[in-house]
Formats: sequence, C-alpha cells, structure tokens
Amino acid sequence: MENTTVSEGKNMAIISYITIIGTVVAFIMNNDKKNSFASFHIRQMIGLFLLSIVVSLIIRFANLGVSGSFLNLIPFVLWIIGFIGAIQGQEKKVPVLGDMFQDWFKGIG
Repeated sequence: MENTTVSEGKNMAIISYITIIGTVVAFIMNNDKKNSFASFHIRQMIGLFLLSIVVSLIIRFANLGVSGSFLNLIPFVLWIIGFIGAIQGQEKKVPVLGDMFQDWFKGIG
C-alpha cells in the first residue's frame, strides 16, 4: 500500500475502531475521498461490531450467564488486533473472519 494512502487514511482507520459511533464518523469522513486503507478498517470494524452483537445474543439466549461472558473476549481480542493494525498503518485482517468481513462489506468504501 502506498505511504500516501496510508497516511491520508490512518486517522479515519483509527477513528473507526472507537465505538460504533466512531465507525459511522469514519464512514462519513471517508465517503468523499474513498481512501482504500480507511475503507479496509471500516469494513473490519463493522464486522467486529456485528460479531459482538451475535456473541452477546448467543450468551443471552443460550443462558450461558457469567461463564459465557468469556465468549465476549473473542470480539475484544480481534478488535485489539485490528486496532493495532490501524495504528501501525497495516491492512491486518482479523484472524479467521477478516476475509469474510472484507467480502461481505465490499460495497462499503
């Protein structure tokens, strides 16, 4: 990836990992310039957000209680990996699901 693309999109990529509001803000900011680096991380974060919702629903409806709360660590660890990638200026896909997130949300960005 070109250094200019990364440097121009890095702030938007980082912002996208700061809650779902940050993702929406980054998406709106990226709407005009269509920076590929920022789009990559926005897609990753949308996928992570939806994954966290699915995990929470599984915990709730499967009545897993406190022991199931450890499942919430999965999206959190993946979020850390994505966030560190954005800070380092890398297009680092989250393990296992990153390719799917890029494919499912390819229309974004």
